[in-house]
Amino acid sequence: MNIALIADTFPPLRTSGAVQLRDLSREFVKQGHSLTVMLPTPGMREPWAVEDRDGLRVLRLRAPKTKDINYVQRTLGEFFMPFAMLRNLRKSPFADTLWDGVVWYAPSIFLGPIANALKKASGCRGYLIVRDIFPEWAVDMGLMGRGLPYRFFRAVAKYQYSVADVIGIQTPGNAVYFEEWRKDESRRLEVLQNWLADAPVGRCSIEVAKTSLAGRKVFVYAGNMGVAQGMEVLLDLADSLRHRNDIGFLFVGRGSDARKLAADAKSRNLDNVLFHDEIDPDEIPGLYAQCDVGLVALHPRHKTHNIPGKFLTYMQSGLPVLANINEGNDLVGLIREEQVGAVATDGTVESLKHMAESLIEKRIEYEGLPARCRALYKRLFSPDTAVKQIVNALER
Repeated sequence: MNIALIADTFPPLRTSGAVQLRDLSREFVKQGHSLTVMLPTPGMREPWAVEDRDGLRVLRLRAPKTKDINYVQRTLGEFFMPFAMLRNLRKSPFADTLWDGVVWYAPSIFLGPIANALKKASGCRGYLIVRDIFPEWAVDMGLMGRGLPYRFFRAVAKYQYSVADVIGIQTPGNAVYFEEWRKDESRRLEVLQNWLADAPVGRCSIEVAKTSLAGRKVFVYAGNMGVAQGMEVLLDLADSLRHRNDIGFLFVGRGSDARKLAADAKSRNLDNVLFHDEIDPDEIPGLYAQCDVGLVALHPRHKTHNIPGKFLTYMQSGLPVLANINEGNDLVGLIREEQVGAVATDGTVESLKHMAESLIEKRIEYEGLPARCRALYKRLFSPDTAVKQIVNALER
C-alpha cells in the first residue's frame, strides 16, 4: 500500500512519540509498503523538503512553531498548522499523489483538516492512532475547566475523530470517550497496543558506575517530567529510603517540572538521587542495562487510561516496574496480572516504600522476573503486530 503518515513528532526529536513513529515507519517499510511521513517543521526557508530515512520518505512542510512557547501561541500555531501543511504540500512533488490509506497520530488533536483533505482526494480510508485523550485529561488534572477553552479544544478533537474511519485506542478503558462517535456503524473502534521495536544494548553516555549511585540498586525514570506525571511522590519515596545505602534513584529527561524536581532534591540533600538531561533514544537500552527497576508515574487525578511508552521500554529491557498511577487505569491490571512489578494507586509514600523494598528483594532472588517482562513485551508490543492491524483496517 502507498500510505501517508501524518504526525507532529519524529526524529531527531527525542520524545516517546517520535521514537514510536520511527519504529512504526520502519516496520511499514519492512513489510513492503510505500510510506511517506508528513511533518510540520517551523523555521524552514522553503515550503517543503524531502528526506530519505531508513527506506522511507520524510516530507517536511513549513508550519508555525508549536513547541517551547506559551499556551496561547501554541494553540494558535497548532490551529493553523494543518492548513499551512496542506498549502505547502500542494507546492511539493506529492501534491497529486493518490494514497491507499492515511494514518495520523494524536497528539496533536489539530491534524484533522489535512487528514480529511488527503482522504477525500484519494478516496481512501483513514486510521487515527489516539494516544492522548485531550482535553479530557487536562480537565482531570485541574489545568482547565469546562468553559470556553475546553469547548474549543473538545470541538477540534471531535472534528478530528469524525474524519477517521477507524480509531485505534491504546487501552480498552478509553472506549468510553468514543460512545457517540461509535453510533455511526461504518466506523470502527479498536485497541491498538503501543509498540516498540527491538533495540540492541549499546553505549550510553551515562555510566552509573562512575556516578554517586555506584554500587546501588537503581530505580530509573527516563522520560517527560511534567504536570501529568505527578512525580513529586517519587522524590518523597527517595527521601523515605535515604537510609538505604544500597538503593538509588536516577531521573533522566526533560519537562516543565524537571528543574523544580532537581532543585527540590538538592534542597533536601538527597544523596541517593541523581538527575540527568535527556539522552538519545538509542542510548536507552544501554542505560537500562545498568539499572534494576523502572519507575512509572501518572498523576492520580487522571481518569483516562494510559500505557506510557516508558513502560514498554522497561519491559523490553527486562526491568520490572514500580508504578504510581490513577485508580482504575488499565495499566494497573496489566502489571498485576502479568506479575511484572508493583503498582500503587493510593498515592502514598508508605505504599511505594513497601513495594520498592519488596521489588529489590524479588529482583535479587527471582531470576524469572526480567524474563517475564521481556516475554510480555514480545507478546503485546511488537510493531509488526501494530502495522498488520492498521493495514488490515485500511484495506477493509
